[in-house]
Amino acid sequence: MAIQARANSSIDADVAIAGAGPAGAAIACHFSRAGFRVVMIEQRRFPRDKVCGDFVGPAALQELDQLGILSERSLANATRIRSGALYINGEKIADRPFPHIGGLRDYGLCVPRVVLDEAIVNAAVVAGASLIEGARVLSYEADTTGVTIFYKRATSQKRVRTRLLIGADGSSSLVSRTLRAAKPRRRDLIVAVRAYFEGVEGRQDQADIYLNARCFPGYYWLFPTGTNTANVGVGMPLEVCAGIEERQLGRLLSQLIESDPAIGRRLVNARLSHRTAGWPLAIFNPRLPIIADRVALIGDAAGFINPLSGEGIQYALRSARWCSEALRDVLSGDKLAALELRPYATRAQAEMRCDMAFSRLIIDIVKNRALQPLWLAAVGTLAKKGVADSRFYDVTAGVFAGIVSAKEFLALPFRRRTAKPIALTVSPSAREALRASQRLQESGVTLWNNAALVLKGLARHPLATIEWGADCASSAFELAAQLAISTVKWLLLRGRARLAGVARLIWNARSDRPAR
Repeated sequence: MAIQARANSSIDADVAIAGAGPAGAAIACHFSRAGFRVVMIEQRRFPRDKVCGDFVGPAALQELDQLGILSERSLANATRIRSGALYINGEKIADRPFPHIGGLRDYGLCVPRVVLDEAIVNAAVVAGASLIEGARVLSYEADTTGVTIFYKRATSQKRVRTRLLIGADGSSSLVSRTLRAAKPRRRDLIVAVRAYFEGVEGRQDQADIYLNARCFPGYYWLFPTGTNTANVGVGMPLEVCAGIEERQLGRLLSQLIESDPAIGRRLVNARLSHRTAGWPLAIFNPRLPIIADRVALIGDAAGFINPLSGEGIQYALRSARWCSEALRDVLSGDKLAALELRPYATRAQAEMRCDMAFSRLIIDIVKNRALQPLWLAAVGTLAKKGVADSRFYDVTAGVFAGIVSAKEFLALPFRRRTAKPIALTVSPSAREALRASQRLQESGVTLWNNAALVLKGLARHPLATIEWGADCASSAFELAAQLAISTVKWLLLRGRARLAGVARLIWNARSDRPAR
């Protein structure tokens, strides 16, 4: 493809990328292979670690396959995770192989970020991208002809001039804060800590997810990284862990390991091999911009984190591809104002907004800890149904993993399959209560007592309850709007297809009419 609009000799690169993690390195690879001059500016030096859960799911593997790096030895030898188990308060609820959805793999890889990130950045460098390591971006200034990026390397301050700046510098992104003129809201943050253990027992190909009243609606995990090693961590929405700092969250992880017999069995002879480290994650907020004149955000910097699972790697890799595909032709010219970058924003919204709205609504609902017993019971009931119903499991697990659209979960036939077990969870004794008046009365007392306790808990914190209700209403409205838009688009496409079919019938009828 011919590259145009390079007349300005002061331009050092067509694309400059702040950050060389999975998102930044992947988009550098895409643009470099398309013939553009690309430079990555990375604060650390490779190989470097990044605090993460290390799990690379089927959707992310598909992106890595398209980049052509899955055959690299460091990734080919990574631990394959073929099944997952769910535990609630120490009890195993479900244990199933990963769902096989479409053309995606039915397994994931557990790849330490020190390995994964270097593999992607090496591919970008081989493709022709330049890498500036040990450089911290300080600020940037955009004008009508380009963007000047100011960065510090060692003790000296330097600058690079580019036609397009890509912000891929993580959840604490300087580019994002500048573009949006604000830090992420508290409601949009997840906090997590991670540790590595040696001497781990149990299956090497099984990832464990643990739910517990002490950290719900967050969860903690054990992801095997080798024959006897594992990544172990805990993550929670910041709103529900008020006052808990990184050190305290690490202490909570230790307490969960000590008190939960399920994870304790796998770590009974294990020893900590690396210090516990934490990080914040800014989750998806559709109302925040991801483009400005000559600037675009991808990956964690754009907030492309699933609120339900905390998953970010697949969205980092996907958004890198979406951005490169949407802006490749635009970058061949030199009109790079926000209006010209809009195709990328439109693509990202179309790909993510409905699914993320559903995930956000779920998190907003269950973050009310006064109703925590009900939420945990509902999750357990759905998980048990998934054990007996493969189709139900594939969809629910796929939605959590980000490989099945929320629209499929919310479709009427599937809602009917979901509503019954949830209704039985809310009132497990309802069926028996209808058969005997005495038992009905006893059940009524029990339900009334439970309802009274719930209402008392809600009334104890009226402002928090009102805020919770408002958040749930806002998320529900967002999801309803997205479903309505999808329905209208589907109806328009269907109507267009029918009109085209009628037009073909009329044309064929006219063509078959004998000449006079």
